[in-house]
Order: sequence, then C-alpha cells, then structure tokens
Amino acid sequence: MKDIVDMSRILIIHAHPDPRSLSSALKDVAVATLTAQGHEVRVSDLYAMGWKAVADSDDFKDHDPSARLHYAVASKESYLGGTQVPDVAAEQEKLLWAEGVILNFPLWWFGLPAILKGWVDRVYANGFAYGVGAHGGARWGDRYGEGTLAGRRAMLAVTMGGRAPHYGDRGVNGRLFEVLWPIQHGMLFYPGMEVLPPFALYQADRLDEARWIEAEAAYRVRLERFFTEAPLAFRPQNAGDYDEEQVLKPGLGGGKDGLMIHLG
Repeated sequence: MKDIVDMSRILIIHAHPDPRSLSSALKDVAVATLTAQGHEVRVSDLYAMGWKAVADSDDFKDHDPSARLHYAVASKESYLGGTQVPDVAAEQEKLLWAEGVILNFPLWWFGLPAILKGWVDRVYANGFAYGVGAHGGARWGDRYGEGTLAGRRAMLAVTMGGRAPHYGDRGVNGRLFEVLWPIQHGMLFYPGMEVLPPFALYQADRLDEARWIEAEAAYRVRLERFFTEAPLAFRPQNAGDYDEEQVLKPGLGGGKDGLMIHLG
C-alpha cells in the first residue's frame, strides 16, 4: 500500500447525465478531496464526452462491413495492431496512467448505466483487459488478481434509491456484495486491480441537507484512506485456491455462503 502523503494518479470514471445530480456531487467531492491531498486527478465524464456506448463494427477501422463481425477477434487485432479508434485508445492510456480508479455512478436496474457498461465493453479490449497471459493446462491466463491493470486500486462510488436494509444479508434486493459482484469482481478484479469496499449512498432521491453533510464527510474519510484501506480479500485465480477447472477447492470457503466463499 502506498504512503498516503505520496502524490498519486487517480482516474474517475463518471456516469450521470445531470451535473446537478447527487452522483455528480460525489464526483466533485472526490476531485476536491483528492486534489487537496496532492494527488493528480483526471475525470472521464462520459455524458459530457458524448461517449459512444455501443460496441459495434465502427470500433474497427479495417473491418469489412460485408464480413461477419467477431468482436473479440477484431478487438484483439485492433489492439495489437495499433489501429484502435482514438476514444478507446485514450481511455486505455488513462487506465495505464492511473494508480487508482473510481467508478462513480448511480445503480440503475441493479447494474451500471448503459453508457458506463459501454465504456467497459469498448475500452476493455481483448489483449488489454482480457485474453492476457499464457492459457493452457491449469492456467487460464492472467486474470482475477493478475493482468494488465495489476498494481492499481479501485473503488465504486454508487448511489441508489433503495434503503440499506434492502441490500442486507436478507434484504429483498439481495446482498450489496452480490449485486455488485459483476462489477467489483468481474470488471475490476478480473484485469488485476485491488478492489476497496464500495462507498454506497442509499435513498439518494430522498437525501436531505443533514444527511448530505454526513455522507460528504464519510466519503471524504474514505477518499483520504484510498491508498491505506484494506481491499476486499478476493481470492486470486492462480494462487492455489482453485482447481484446474477454476473451481474453489474442497475445504475452502467454509462458514460462508453464496459468492462470499470467494473471499479469502
């Protein structure tokens, strides 16, 4: 973990259409807090950028429109061949520049806003975020704790309309850890990043001034501890906990249930 006094480079990926939103306010708090600590901060404000969310043949300069599109194949050829479209290459450069990454978004229908999902779909090219490392035998590449983005830290700053009990162990919406599993474990840990516990702000559409003051203070504390807080203890894929089929070995995960078994 880095010394908190060291200047670090942090990338914020922000996805909300209204700059007056609570999610946008959290983005502004992050920029101000991290900058005041001496960190260098970049923001990819996807709506302001007019980010193209759809992954299609327009992502590949050399694709023959009369031929079938194999997106993963075309993605790898484009990445390795240095022919990626400029917006994708620019976001990859930001990720490689960053030492910390924050995804800042509202939880819409139990997942990412479409524009942010489209950012992942397009920026996480084959050969960049997946399809990395040796594949064969018991090793299925460099992923889940290894990969291109290893050595970086990441955190979600997420707002949602539901109450906290809705996302508890017995809540009707499901445990927040499991609702966010595809994002935290799949999109952040998969390409190698350490993942911090999320900053979750409930009942976002009912937040009054007093609760906002409390939330802002709590978020500032989390940001100040970004490089010292312990990450979620996801099990690395290639550290011996999984068998040759990438199934958790017998005897591990005891006393836990569901996806929690993948926490060491």
